[in-house]
Amino acid sequence: MPEEPQRLEPLTYRGGAAGALAPFALFLGGVAALGLSGAPSERGFWPIQIAALALAMLLARDRSRWADAVIDGMSQRLVMVMVLAWMLAGVLGTLINASGFVEALVWVARGAGLTGGAYVVGAFLVCCVVSTSVGTSLGTVILCAPLLYPAGGALGADPVVLIGAILGGATFGDNISPVSDTTIASSVTQRADMGGVVRSRLRYALPAAAIALSVYSLAGAAAADAPAATAGLPGASPAGLPMVLAPALVLGLLLARRHLLEGLLAGIVGAAALGLGLGRLTPSQIFFVDPERYTAGGLVVDGIERAVGVSVFTLLLMGLVAGIEATGLVARVVAAAEKRAATARAAEWRIFGTVSAVCLLTTHSTVALITVGDFTRTLGERFAIGPYRRANILDVGVCSWPMIFPWFIPAIITASTTASGEAYGMPRIGPMASGLANVHSWALLAVLLFALATGWGRRDATDRGA
Repeated sequence: MPEEPQRLEPLTYRGGAAGALAPFALFLGGVAALGLSGAPSERGFWPIQIAALALAMLLARDRSRWADAVIDGMSQRLVMVMVLAWMLAGVLGTLINASGFVEALVWVARGAGLTGGAYVVGAFLVCCVVSTSVGTSLGTVILCAPLLYPAGGALGADPVVLIGAILGGATFGDNISPVSDTTIASSVTQRADMGGVVRSRLRYALPAAAIALSVYSLAGAAAADAPAATAGLPGASPAGLPMVLAPALVLGLLLARRHLLEGLLAGIVGAAALGLGLGRLTPSQIFFVDPERYTAGGLVVDGIERAVGVSVFTLLLMGLVAGIEATGLVARVVAAAEKRAATARAAEWRIFGTVSAVCLLTTHSTVALITVGDFTRTLGERFAIGPYRRANILDVGVCSWPMIFPWFIPAIITASTTASGEAYGMPRIGPMASGLANVHSWALLAVLLFALATGWGRRDATDRGA
C-alpha cells in the first residue's frame, strides 16, 4: 500500500504567536511609516520586507523549514500568473500610450465636457463596467489605469482622487460580478445560488457607489491654483483613437472567458500592429539594440521594467505571509471564533471579525473566504442567518480591507500604474494615498457596518434562509 504523506508539525517561532507575528508587524509598521512620509514607489518597501524576512528567520526555531515555507509561498502558481500579467500589461499600456491614445482620450473627454470631477466620475463608471464584465479588480486596474490616469492632468482632475476612483470602480465589479472569484467563493461556501447572491448584494453595493459618485464629483477637480499637467501632450488629437481597439480586444477575450495572459498577449500584438500600420509607432520605438553600450531598449523593455517594482514586492510579501501560515495561526484564529455566540447579531459580528482577521493575516481575499467558509455556514445556520446574508458579509469584508490598506496587493498595483502618467506630467501616487482615496471601499465598509449594527437586510425576503 502507498505510504501516507507525512504531516509536518506547525512551524514554531521563539515567543509563540507574538514571535510569529513580529515580522509582519515590522513590515506593516514600515509600510505605514513610508506611506505617511509620502514614499511614492513600491521599491521603497523592499528594504522593509527584507528586514521582516530576516527577523522571521532569526525567530524561527527550524530555519530550514521556514526557508522552504517562504520559497513555497513565493512560487505559488497564482503569484507567477500575476507577475507575468503585470509585465505584459506594462508593455500593452506603454505601446498604446506612445501611440497617442492619451491625447485622443483628452480630445474625446473635452468634446464631451468631461473635465475635473466629471472626468473622475466617468473613469469610475468605466472601471465599474469593465470590472463587472471581467470579474477581476486587478485585471481592471492593470488594463484601465495606464489609459485613464495619464489624461487626468490635462482634464483638470485631481490625481489622488482620480486613482482612487479607478481603484473604486475596479472594486465595484469585484464585489458584485457573477464571474468574480470572491463572488463565486462566497456563494459556493454558503451554498447559495449565484443569481440571488448578486441581486441581494446590490443592497450594499449601490448605496456605496452612490456615495462614491457624490464624493468623486465634488472632490475630483484639481485645485484652482494647481498647474495643469501638459508635459508630453503636444495637443489633443483624435489621431490615436483607433488604438482603443487593442484594449477592446483584451476585454473581448476576457468576456469570452479566455485566460488573462492570452488576452494581454493578443492586445500587445494588436497594439504593435495598429501602431505600425497607422504610422503612430516605428520599429525602433518598439525595440532597439545599442551595441555600443551593450544594451537594448524600447517600449517593450520600458513596459516590462514598470512591473519590476510591484513584482519583487509581491514575491517578498508572499514569502513573508507563507511563514505565518505555516504556523497554523490562521486555523487557530478560526477555531477561536467558533465559541458560541448569544444572538444573531453577535454571530454576524463574529463572522465579519473572523474573515477580516484572516484576510489581514493572509493578505488574500479568496483564501480568507475559503478558510472561514465552513465556520460561517455552521454559525449562520445556527442563528437562521440566510445564505445570501452570510455570503454578503464575507464578500463585502474582503472587498474592503485589501482595497484600502497600503500593504495589500491591490493598493500596491494601483499605485504602480500611476508611473504611466509621469511622461504626461501626472505625479506618481503612493499606495497609502491610492487606498485612502478609494471612497467606494470605504463606503462599502460603512454600509456593511451599518447593516451589522442595525440588522438592516438580515431578514431579506429573497433570502431562503431568512
